[in-house]
Amino acid sequence: MRVVSLVPSLTEAVALSAPGVLVGATDWCTHPADLDVPRIGGTKNPKLDRVLALAPDLVVANEEENREPDLAALRAAGVEVLVTEVRDVARAFGELERVLRACGAASRPRWLDEAERAWSELPPPERRTTAVVPIWRRPWMVLGRDTFAGDVLSRLGVDHVYAAHPDRYPRIPVEELRAAAPDVVVLPDEPYRFTAGDGPEAFPGLPCALVSGRHLTWYGPSLAEAARVLGGALRAARR
Repeated sequence: MRVVSLVPSLTEAVALSAPGVLVGATDWCTHPADLDVPRIGGTKNPKLDRVLALAPDLVVANEEENREPDLAALRAAGVEVLVTEVRDVARAFGELERVLRACGAASRPRWLDEAERAWSELPPPERRTTAVVPIWRRPWMVLGRDTFAGDVLSRLGVDHVYAAHPDRYPRIPVEELRAAAPDVVVLPDEPYRFTAGDGPEAFPGLPCALVSGRHLTWYGPSLAEAARVLGGALRAARR
């Protein structure tokens, strides 16, 4: 089995659970840290000639992260493409099982059991908190409806202000974000890399939680610790 992954979180899941089958990954596939496979470009602009040169039996992709024209071109070239759709935590587990089976994983990995247990045993939040969750600036974009990251936060007691917006990732002027007066502003380090010096200054007077984008948006082995890591960052910001 030869697999190329176009999704960073799936790259990590496949690399850890079906060693040796991964023959290519994107430039953004940073985990596992010692991953040593050919790189085929970005998630939005993969070099299809590089993918085809690797002669994969399967390409794993995601309907949100990857562009349909690229996936269609791979199929037209005779490559099997498995496309995941993940909008909440429960669906993530099912899609991960599907991917790992397709990649020939010998057994269900321990990390997947640990991740499911961590989220199924999550205690009810003591209180609900409102938040805005920027994912980009210039222009400012935030989490909207029907997103995996939104479901992750909801399970941790965080209700993001634009959860009912018609768009999944709406562009909202920063003045409007401030006027929403959320309890906390959640600033992940991807896809835009918000830092202590780049992001919080736009929200004077509002608590800001700098969080790991991998734990907020990736569905893979990081799910086993995501609730603990994100919960700690959110609690620290609200003190």
